[in-house]
Amino acid sequence: MVGYILQKLGYALLTLFGVVTVIFLLFTILPGDPAKMMLGQNQTAEQVEIVKKKYGFDQPIGTQYLNYINDLSPISFHSKNEGDYSYLRENKYNAKRLFTVGNTTVVVKTPYLRESFQKNGKEVTAVIAETLPNTVILAVSAIIIAIAIGIFLGIISVLYKDGWIDKSIQLISTLGMSVPSFFSAIIFAWLFGYVLHDLTNLNMTGSLYEVDDFGDGKYIQWKNLILPSIVLGIRPLAVVSQLMRNSLLEVLNKDYIRTAKAKGLSLATTIRKHALKNSLNPVVTAVSGWFASMLAGAVFVEYIFGWNGLGKEIVDALNTLDLPVIMGAVIVIASLFIFINIIVDLIYGWLDPKVSTR
Repeated sequence: MVGYILQKLGYALLTLFGVVTVIFLLFTILPGDPAKMMLGQNQTAEQVEIVKKKYGFDQPIGTQYLNYINDLSPISFHSKNEGDYSYLRENKYNAKRLFTVGNTTVVVKTPYLRESFQKNGKEVTAVIAETLPNTVILAVSAIIIAIAIGIFLGIISVLYKDGWIDKSIQLISTLGMSVPSFFSAIIFAWLFGYVLHDLTNLNMTGSLYEVDDFGDGKYIQWKNLILPSIVLGIRPLAVVSQLMRNSLLEVLNKDYIRTAKAKGLSLATTIRKHALKNSLNPVVTAVSGWFASMLAGAVFVEYIFGWNGLGKEIVDALNTLDLPVIMGAVIVIASLFIFINIIVDLIYGWLDPKVSTR
């Protein structure tokens, strides 16, 4: 098991390295001067040169790439010369020195995602730390809705196979998979947040935290989570219900299930005691993919509902060309995607003993 985990971690590091490389090259070759983006329209030539020197924008692409990798790496190399880009600033990097060789210091530090162009030099790590928890809460709520209702509907479809209940669930699932999330978000916001507001008491827009009108600070508004989590969970719910139905029907044709039925067990009892666990592998695959995708794909849902998550932050950063925020957000999402896939592979080994983890 340990060797299997180390192998997966090795693949994860290689994948993440590829993502970082692509992201850096993609945003580096974009037209426009990053120094001018940071300073805005009222910059002088001297100010532009100072910013370029400070952030290493005046150096060749290869050197900038190595500097970016050095910033992201938890073990990095820093110059002792104050004028160099990699000059060690312990407070900035939260670094602990390991050893020094000549003019170079090797340190252990937290990954440095650089500073926002548009938020007065605020670190990207701080920007992501403020918004990512809201996205995670939204994604977790949506996936819980999808799993709970999707598995339940899949089982009901099997119990009433080929009946009107089964056909109705299949029709609703097909519609759920076909409708784009941004369209569902608009309809739900308008219908339940505006037309039926007096009945639902739900708002068209709103985030997890709202500011008190009397100046008493922020407070949590849980009702703002209801509509976006339902909308975000519609498509994975439809997928889970279909996969659960098909997987369960396949498992019910196995020999050991026939033996259980021959002993006089009802269909419901057979599903609960023998078939359910062995039917979950496709569901786990779908859930893992959807959960990771939600962290990146909640952009439109967050933006329409005004949910202050990472997706909305990415849209705002795209509108203002805040490249460090965009790059940092993509890297964080990719890291979470890779981590989730590793966890899913381990869950596979628990659900299906035939999956080798050695």
